Amino acid sequence: MSAFARALAVAGLVAFLSASSALSSPRRAGTRVLTYRSPQALHTLLARTGLKVRRNLPALHAVEVVNSTVGARPVPRYLSTQPESTEPAVRDMYWVGVPYEWEYTAAHVDQVPDSVLRAAANIKIAVVDTGVDLRQPDIAAKAPQVYSVIHPRNRSDVRDYYGHGTFVASLAAGSVTNGEGIAGFGGDAQLLCVQVAHADGSISDVDEAAGIVYAVTHGAKIINLSLGGLEPSTLETRAVRYAQRHGILVVAAAGNEFHEGNPVEFPAALLQPKGSDGRGGSGLSVGASTLKGERASFSNAGSYVSLAAPGENVFAAMSGYSDWPRAPLPGSSAGDYGFSSGTSFSTPEVAGAAALVWAANPRLAARQVATVLKRTASGHGIWTPGLGFGVLDVAAAVQLAPSIGPAVPAAKKLLRRVH
Repeated sequence: MSAFARALAVAGLVAFLSASSALSSPRRAGTRVLTYRSPQALHTLLARTGLKVRRNLPALHAVEVVNSTVGARPVPRYLSTQPESTEPAVRDMYWVGVPYEWEYTAAHVDQVPDSVLRAAANIKIAVVDTGVDLRQPDIAAKAPQVYSVIHPRNRSDVRDYYGHGTFVASLAAGSVTNGEGIAGFGGDAQLLCVQVAHADGSISDVDEAAGIVYAVTHGAKIINLSLGGLEPSTLETRAVRYAQRHGILVVAAAGNEFHEGNPVEFPAALLQPKGSDGRGGSGLSVGASTLKGERASFSNAGSYVSLAAPGENVFAAMSGYSDWPRAPLPGSSAGDYGFSSGTSFSTPEVAGAAALVWAANPRLAARQVATVLKRTASGHGIWTPGLGFGVLDVAAAVQLAPSIGPAVPAAKKLLRRVH
């Protein structure tokens, strides 16, 4: 690859370069057409490469460009056949061939069509967690709705001192078009952050239930529960069932206690019941996988695991209010970022993926979305206790979704009175 092509790749070209033969008349020598995902992405590319716009077609998200840098090489004929992200964590490499946000490409979110990423704007993901740092660029760009269950005098005070909720929210639905930080799995999905935990991370079943109900009544289509305990709660069960009766897909973490006896976690086991071996269920219980696609050593295993998603040393946004270890992110000028592990962080990846599946086929019912994600995971329909139906494959799920017909309601029994 030429030095100029490498410069373009580092700058995060958001589309492909098309050959001049694709047009009915020739263009000026040295020019090419770029398609881009957002005005911010185009601005970032132009600022870093020295390319000059000759013609702009904003309605088509396309520009004809010419290299304006004196003495630079000509614009290459081709750079890529796949769109590339302008989000630094996806674009820049931590190791050779491995981006900082390796989980994004490992789950093939980078292969999802732009049209689906944009259509996800009609879907709202609720992250019921420890709160969120609204100052983080990928969160701020989404202008999320917020609500605190634990601060009755100031419901908008959702500052995340524990740090967990910010990491989760950025993975579920962090901006994919702001040219900063990471890329959330949910494309342009809306974000609702409901704070149900205190500063020490503790959560009562009453607060959890209240958070779930708030998410239901405020338009959530997907509820992410990166939380759990060893005993089922009657109130938690009622809240989960309430959400499901309203057509909401609930996604929960399978737990991180494999080395402490591998217990069954709730609410995950409410969604994929113990003994089900991945069959049926009313939601998704998510385990964690590694860079190699294997079960993370800490991730719980067993009959209540639906599928897995990257969860070992994944990269996301950090809360500036917390003391979680930070990692520098080349190419980002703002925000806090770092690595962390847990099924808590696999779960929002699946929640974001569910938003893209629904964006690809809005007619699907919640259980159908769950089934699509299971069927297209790396297990190819084969279930195992460690990874469930395998590791999340978002592109495959989005590709399958349009072929699934709408759910047919079960026939209601006709009741007759005895006269």
